[in-house]
Amino acid sequence: MSTDILDFVTRKVDTKFGEEVTPDLSVLRTCIQCGTCSASCPTAYAMDYTPRQLWKLIQLGLKDEVVNSRTFWLCTTCKACTVRCPRGIELTQTMLMLKEYAVKEGLEVPEGIGILRETVTTKHNISGDENESRLIWAENLERRPEGIEGKKGAQVLYFVGCVSAFYPQAYSIPQSLVQILDSTGASFTTMGGQEWCCGYPLYGAGMKDAVAELAEHNVERVQELGPTKLVTTCPSCYYTWTHLYPEFVQLPDELEIVHATEYLAQLLDEGGIELGSVERVVTYHDPCDLGRKSGVYDAPRAILKSIPGLEFREMPNSGENAMCCGGGGDVEISDREVTGQVGVLRMQQVEETGASAVVSACQQCKRTLLTGARQAKIRIRAMDISELVWESMRNAESQQAGDMKP
Repeated sequence: MSTDILDFVTRKVDTKFGEEVTPDLSVLRTCIQCGTCSASCPTAYAMDYTPRQLWKLIQLGLKDEVVNSRTFWLCTTCKACTVRCPRGIELTQTMLMLKEYAVKEGLEVPEGIGILRETVTTKHNISGDENESRLIWAENLERRPEGIEGKKGAQVLYFVGCVSAFYPQAYSIPQSLVQILDSTGASFTTMGGQEWCCGYPLYGAGMKDAVAELAEHNVERVQELGPTKLVTTCPSCYYTWTHLYPEFVQLPDELEIVHATEYLAQLLDEGGIELGSVERVVTYHDPCDLGRKSGVYDAPRAILKSIPGLEFREMPNSGENAMCCGGGGDVEISDREVTGQVGVLRMQQVEETGASAVVSACQQCKRTLLTGARQAKIRIRAMDISELVWESMRNAESQQAGDMKP
């Protein structure tokens, strides 16, 4: 293999913590071909070379086989291979760098990847809709909260994200969160049409260089509005704001960035919301960007265990060992059937728990799991934790109203 690609995929990349997250060549060469990465990969069955085989090709210097492989385009970047590798090889980061190399060198990439970049850089969202319509999900709210768009001085800024803003299956997620915020009396707002895609889809497609402009725009809007807390229901947006943006732009010192589950768990601890009974058996699906990549495992479970009447059953594959739903890494763009099949496999694991609903904390996970349930004809509901909390809060209000009747 020529040194250009080898140097590229093993170069050092400093994070905001000053850590070197990219494997150096000496580490990559310690691969013992145990197959743990391939066994952990949810999409390995569809790859021309499994992750284990790809590392061997790299070791052997077979550049053409590596760069022409579709293996890294089917990587969901779920990080399961990385956390399980006995040698500590940063396999996920290498997959991302292979995508980046292919893009920079002008190699053949899936058609949808090029369309993605054009769409995000011109429309500032992943759907291609007019960005000014980002609040379309709010049109069906019973009461549109005052100051929901561009309110300067609001303490909380809700960063909605592209999927929740433009995909109807996910509308109920922002609808639920803003109603929770409104009912607690929180001073909050959104950027509305001034919110741009966080850039994570481009990062996952090997176009990290294109994230800078998006980061600069979004941070400038935050500075104009002046919130002290940024809340997002999207794990990918959360990861981007906390891990990627610091590489491109200086974040406001006073800005605290939290995922919605962390925010809701804090409200519960402080007695800021009251939950009513929800008689249902549920299990929880850990989003990869929230769990393995960001380390948020406890907050969602604390919320579920706080809801009266709710029976929570953990899946064997949970926490750090949770199976990816298949919705990450832009795989849906490269091969929709692969994403759907992984969703089916995850829903089959959900079904084994006997739960009537699977709760997650990611709008893309909800979409992918719903698709898997439909394809496999599994009659289990997929929902976001914000939806469940809002349902519980409304049940509490109904209970109180009933108790007050003479």
